[in-house]
Amino acid sequence: MSADRPGATVVGRSGRRAVSADRPGATVRVARMAQKAATQGGLVVVDKPGGMTSHDVVSRMRRLARTRRVGHGGTLDPMATGVLIVGVEKATRLLTYVIGSTKEYTATIRLGEATVTDDAEGEVVARADAAGVSDEAIAKGLEPLRGDIMQVPSAVSAIKVNGVRSYHRVRSGEEVTLDARPVTVSRLDVLATRRVGAHIDLDVDVACSSGTYIRALARDLGAALGVGGHLTALRRTAVGAFTLAEAVPLEELAQRPDPVTMPLPDAAARCFARRDATEEEARTLSHGGPLAPVGIEGPYAVFAPDGTVLAVVSEREGKARPEIVLVP
Repeated sequence: MSADRPGATVVGRSGRRAVSADRPGATVRVARMAQKAATQGGLVVVDKPGGMTSHDVVSRMRRLARTRRVGHGGTLDPMATGVLIVGVEKATRLLTYVIGSTKEYTATIRLGEATVTDDAEGEVVARADAAGVSDEAIAKGLEPLRGDIMQVPSAVSAIKVNGVRSYHRVRSGEEVTLDARPVTVSRLDVLATRRVGAHIDLDVDVACSSGTYIRALARDLGAALGVGGHLTALRRTAVGAFTLAEAVPLEELAQRPDPVTMPLPDAAARCFARRDATEEEARTLSHGGPLAPVGIEGPYAVFAPDGTVLAVVSEREGKARPEIVLVP
């Protein structure tokens, strides 16, 4: 059947059947689908500028998206720039899965100075001449910081101690030492070394698990070398499958009629394996009921016949059970 013929059915690249807008009632259905997609929201891959907190970015996105239902998937310090995943409307429920993704960074470590915050925003508390530290010594110092390690987070962090965030305690003059936590640093490579007077600046490339503090790596390298160290620059280049190449600056988002760059169906397809439900399965799942398993490992997204994301489910105890339901 020709696509030019009134009432024709066309097949898109995905192989799905799409109704021609010339068919009676099709325009209404298309509009309803667009409205449903809009209410589901989506994800925005923001290129966070320096000088803003992650909460500042969320506040700005609330104004741009005209909704209070906005959150972010993984804090970036004010000094840091780069990939910050922001969820809008129902897509905020996907952030739980985004937060646990592997993170990638480029950073600059300065050897020869230690600061109270372990980065350039804090007061210098110790100085030493790092000029005599060899490249071989630096390479040896980096070795224990790779792989599965126990890391003490920076004292100036958002971790709560007896209900109060650690950075509040430090700024009020209290000395805080946090417990070491298991993290994984799967890549920690030196990209460039610059020796300037008593300092050594190392540009590094890092891939690590969620919860890893890059400034703590700088601190620990400096301590191991006996000269102190802190972070002078940090740029997040990836969060899981989301990379800097697709990140959009806030200024550019402000110029768009809709700041959501990745509608919920597209975001779910990026984050999870996909299962397409029948109409009957869609009704069951929309009410929180389980489906028959199909053998997909891990949490996966289930889509309705109209392309709406219904839920994220996981298969256990012989059923595909919803972890989160995203409709109605």
